Amino acid sequence: MRFRNIAATAAATTMLIGLAACSSESPIASESSSGGGAKQITAVALMVQDISNPFFATMKTRMESVAQRDGFSIDVQDGGQDLGKQNDQIDAFIQKKVDLILLNAVDSQGIASAVKRATDAGVTVVAVDVDATGAQAVVMTNNIEAGTQSCTALADKIGGKGNIIIVDGTQITSVQDRVKGCEAVLAEKYPDIKVVGKQAGKNDVANGQTITTDLLTANPDLQGIFGINDPTARGAVLALKEANRTGIWVTGVDGSPEAVAEMKTAGSPFWATPAQAPADMVEKAYDLGKDIIAGNPPAERETLMEPTLVTQDNLSSYKGW
Repeated sequence: MRFRNIAATAAATTMLIGLAACSSESPIASESSSGGGAKQITAVALMVQDISNPFFATMKTRMESVAQRDGFSIDVQDGGQDLGKQNDQIDAFIQKKVDLILLNAVDSQGIASAVKRATDAGVTVVAVDVDATGAQAVVMTNNIEAGTQSCTALADKIGGKGNIIIVDGTQITSVQDRVKGCEAVLAEKYPDIKVVGKQAGKNDVANGQTITTDLLTANPDLQGIFGINDPTARGAVLALKEANRTGIWVTGVDGSPEAVAEMKTAGSPFWATPAQAPADMVEKAYDLGKDIIAGNPPAERETLMEPTLVTQDNLSSYKGW
C-alpha cells in the first residue's frame, strides 16, 4: 500500500512538471510563430524633393508596388523644393504615427531639426538619394563618381581642351558631390579645360534653361556644359537650341528616360549621363528601414550604389529605369 502511494505521488509530480514545462514554452512558441515579436510596419512615408522629376516619380511607383506586396499604407509627399514645407510634412507624419519615413531632403542640413523630432518620437528615418543630417541610414548613388564620369565623358568629347560651364543645383549632398567629382577630375587630368562659369539652379529643366541662357550670353567661346542632373542638362539643351548655338556638348546625371530620348534625337548635343537606379535605391532604403525597426541596423550608415555611364555610343545597350 505504501509503495502504491509513493508511486502515485511520483506520477502526479511528473505530470505537474510536464504541465509547467509546457506552460513556460507556450509564449515562446507563440512569439516565434508571429515572427519573433518584430514590429509590423503598417505606415510608410515617402518624401521627395520634386515629384515632377521622373527620377522621383519612379521611386513613387516602386514604393506603391512594394506597399501592395507587403501590406502597408504609403503616403507620398512632394516637397516642392521647399524646406519649410518638408518640415511641416515631417511634423504631420509624426502626428500620424508612421513607422518609417523615406526622406529625400531638399536641404541636407536644414532638415536636421525635423529629422530629430521624428526620431525622438520613435519614427525611423532613412535618407534616400541625398543624405539628411540625423537620419539613421542613407542610400544613394556614389555621386562623386557620377560627377567624375560625367565630366570625364564631357572632357574627352571636346578633345581635352576648351571652356565649359557648370549648371549647379541646390544645397544637397548629391549635387555637391557631383560638382566635387567633376571639378576634381578636371583639375587632375584636364589642365587645358577651363570652367568659365558656374551658377546654381533648382535641379529642374526651367532653371537649367534660364541659367544656361545667361551663361551662354556671357561666354561666347564655349565647348561644353555639365548639368548636375538630367533635367538641368535637358534645360541646357533647350537653351542651346533656342540660341542656335552648335559645337557645344552637354552631359548630365541620372540616365532618365527623357535624357535617353533626347540623346537618340539626331544631332542632339546631349552626349552622356551616368545612370542611377532610383527604384532599386528607394526599395533598398525601405529594406534598411525594416531592419532598423527590427533592431538590426546596418553595419555602415551609408550605402552607395555605383552609377553606369551611358553615352550616345553605348545607348543601345542601356536598359533604362
